[in-house]
Amino acid sequence: MRALLVVNPAATTTSARTRDVLIHALASEMKLEAVTTEYRGHARDLGRRAAESEDIEMVVALGGDGTVNEVVNGLLHGGPDPDRLPGLAIVPGGSTNVFARALGLPNDAVEATGALLDALRERRARTVSLGLASGTPGTEDEAVPARWFTFCAGFGFDASVIGRVEQQRERGKRSTHALYLRQVFRQFLEEPNRRHGTITLERPGEAPVEDLVLSIICNTSPWTYLGNRPVYASPEASFETALDVLGLSRLSTPAVARYATQLLTSSPERGPHGKHALTLHDLTDFTLHSKVPLPLQMDGDHLGLRTSVTFTGVRRALRVIV
Repeated sequence: MRALLVVNPAATTTSARTRDVLIHALASEMKLEAVTTEYRGHARDLGRRAAESEDIEMVVALGGDGTVNEVVNGLLHGGPDPDRLPGLAIVPGGSTNVFARALGLPNDAVEATGALLDALRERRARTVSLGLASGTPGTEDEAVPARWFTFCAGFGFDASVIGRVEQQRERGKRSTHALYLRQVFRQFLEEPNRRHGTITLERPGEAPVEDLVLSIICNTSPWTYLGNRPVYASPEASFETALDVLGLSRLSTPAVARYATQLLTSSPERGPHGKHALTLHDLTDFTLHSKVPLPLQMDGDHLGLRTSVTFTGVRRALRVIV
């Protein structure tokens, strides 16, 4: 088997020595080409190269959710074709690694490498659903290219939090769960639309849902992790179905306290619920519109402002080695 290993040298939880050990272990089982990413979007370019190759059978992403997202978008540049395209394998190296953990992989890079080698020997793989989003920019008229996401997207509040975290990381702050929680609190205090939502959800054959303040789109469950604690925004979401949506129409102080508590105590059986909570399951096509430009995030990557985003849930989009 010939495989391409895409290595993010900035992965937060793997040292250079650990990466060398992992590369050596993988190379002992396959014909491996290892490439270290050098710029934003490099992993996407490498994934596209692998998709267009005639002899690469697998792409291994060594990094966090951002690296995995880039590789996936490169692999699926020409559209999903799990029977033809190289399979994807993941060695988690980020701070959260939601996609890898949702697939059942160990969060430790060394253990995940061992699990990957076992899966290859036993020829284990699964074909998972993914989300696809395209939107209208908040400041210009040209269309935004469609982009795939593996586990979640957000339009509005949570994307604003992601943007704040990225700003802090650019200033040299380390990506930690405490950093995220601080930015959630600050965004809540400064959120201009928390009492009067600007988002409308439209889907074929149904009445629109208006005045949402927050919208979270899930492709799997859990939605994220706080350390080792899974957080379930949409407990029914899975890699076998299309997309789930959690929308909130109020972010007053009592509402935030209630829904934050529900998220922290959520389980595979029960997520956020109540009068101001909208939960939708297994949607293949829907659009979110906003009266004002709002930030968009996918797989934890802040993508700027949008006024409208169309989402598609694509079943059996990608073959993953697990």
